Amino acid sequence: MKKDSAAQASMASVLLGAAFLMATSAIGPGFLTQTAVFTDQLKANFGFVILVSVLLSLGAQLNIWRVICMSGLRGQDVANKVLPGLGYVVAFLIALGGLAFNIGNLGGAGLGLNVLFGLDPKVGAAISAVIGIGIFLSREAGKAMDTFTKVLGLLMIALTLYVAATSGPPVGQAVVRTFAPTEIDLFSIITLIGGTVGGYISFAGAHRLMDAGLMGKDNLEQVNRSAFQGMLVATVMRILLFLSILGVVSLGVTLDPGNPAADAFRVGAGQMGYKFFGVVLWSAGITSVVGAAFTSVSFLRTLFETINRNVSYWIIGFITASALIFITIGQPVTLLVIAGSLNGLILPLSLGTILVASQRKDIVGDYKHPTWLLIFGIVIVLATLYMGIGSLKGIAALWG
Repeated sequence: MKKDSAAQASMASVLLGAAFLMATSAIGPGFLTQTAVFTDQLKANFGFVILVSVLLSLGAQLNIWRVICMSGLRGQDVANKVLPGLGYVVAFLIALGGLAFNIGNLGGAGLGLNVLFGLDPKVGAAISAVIGIGIFLSREAGKAMDTFTKVLGLLMIALTLYVAATSGPPVGQAVVRTFAPTEIDLFSIITLIGGTVGGYISFAGAHRLMDAGLMGKDNLEQVNRSAFQGMLVATVMRILLFLSILGVVSLGVTLDPGNPAADAFRVGAGQMGYKFFGVVLWSAGITSVVGAAFTSVSFLRTLFETINRNVSYWIIGFITASALIFITIGQPVTLLVIAGSLNGLILPLSLGTILVASQRKDIVGDYKHPTWLLIFGIVIVLATLYMGIGSLKGIAALWG
């Protein structure tokens, strides 16, 4: 009886850990800035953007998590099954994007420590990198990662809830405009989808569940639950952040374009709010560093045996490389723009591959993928493909 209870508790911990890994990977420094900018622009109408992006993001997550866990194959291996060699392309795109965004994530973590303690952002980034590396030096890195993301995820929600309550947002107006907007901005919807499930993010939780052995039809209910939990955490954080900033901009305050989220926290809750922002920014940055490193390397491990034998060391190397680039070069504009542009292509490519795989018995066996979920996935692929085609212009511009 005790063994059964322990097993259930362990499974619940893994499911929640995978959910928080996905959610905190999505809640990075860019997440904070995007929410602040769009709330400033759209005011209460941003509630509608959140609603639509959450529904579409959930559709992407459910498709990806179900097919990966039912097939027992990681994203790159599913892609190679669909079309030999495609897995290497997907893995390269995700690893490059993960490296570039990890540089930005470490920069955000460094800025968070700058707000809290006045440290040079590069020193703060180095300290954050050491903390991230410490997680993967643990003998039970998976459990350490689960605990780390859950604790900091809950901390971010708690602090943002305080600022939301303090800033006094027009909640009634926000609710009305969420379902009856006076303005609809497609660009912000597509941007939020990319930021919530783009690149490596949509695979983070599914690959964590695979590491824990949660595969096959017997675990379908658990996979669905974890995916819903992950989107719930990310959505709660997005809503609280939206309300925190809406309370400020609804008063006619113009946010500092250099750091709109920090300005909103400061105006909404004073100097304490500004310090809270430092905690939230550091937490968002460091958890995204952990998620990006884990997921990026997980896309390479089955393609290269040497990586598979030394996963933790490669993750540590990934974080170290990101930190060294940030400390010595800063945030290299060309790399970030190219990676950002390529990132726009990853979701339609990876999700499209997953949808094809969902219909192939040699990949998913006797698992029956719901028709409504397949159609929902096709809609998401078309929407994000539109964004991806636009991103190619960024690459073309760089190369003249």
